[in-house]
Amino acid sequence: MDIKTLVKLTSRAWSLNILALMHRGVPGRQAPMLAATSAHRTSFAASLEHLVNLGLLERNPGHGHPLRPEFRLTPQGVEAAAIADRIVNAVPGDDEFALLRRSWTVPILALTATPRRFSVIKSNLATITDRALAASLHQLEAREWLRRDIDISIRVPFPTYRAANLGLAINRAIDLSV
Repeated sequence: MDIKTLVKLTSRAWSLNILALMHRGVPGRQAPMLAATSAHRTSFAASLEHLVNLGLLERNPGHGHPLRPEFRLTPQGVEAAAIADRIVNAVPGDDEFALLRRSWTVPILALTATPRRFSVIKSNLATITDRALAASLHQLEAREWLRRDIDISIRVPFPTYRAANLGLAINRAIDLSV
């Protein structure tokens, strides 16, 4: 999975969870999937629609009611669902999962297998603002999912960021070639 697809995928809070549930065999109807999460109906429905628009889910023809459709994974969705399941399994608790649902958490962790400068992370995440990136880096550093080191080997010291602890487990769950 490339970084642009990962950014699009994680732009909705429940997208990873929906794909992970479908990968585990939870029926593709909204009620069973909604019961398996703590999501609100509106945000969950928006995430479902987002996954359909990305081409990872499709309505299952001939199944479900028009007002309560059934969904299934597309061939692209099967691959994304396996990755989503590995990511979701790497996060043990609900408190940590709240941070995982944030838009930029997974893409930032995907890029920080090796130490990266702020500018390199920003250039790989073309649509992120400086403010959003800085806030995300601070949140990840506060949870110890990311480690900030100061490189003093050159004349002007600069910070580098690298996935650590749970962040490194999430990084390893993502198959990303950057």
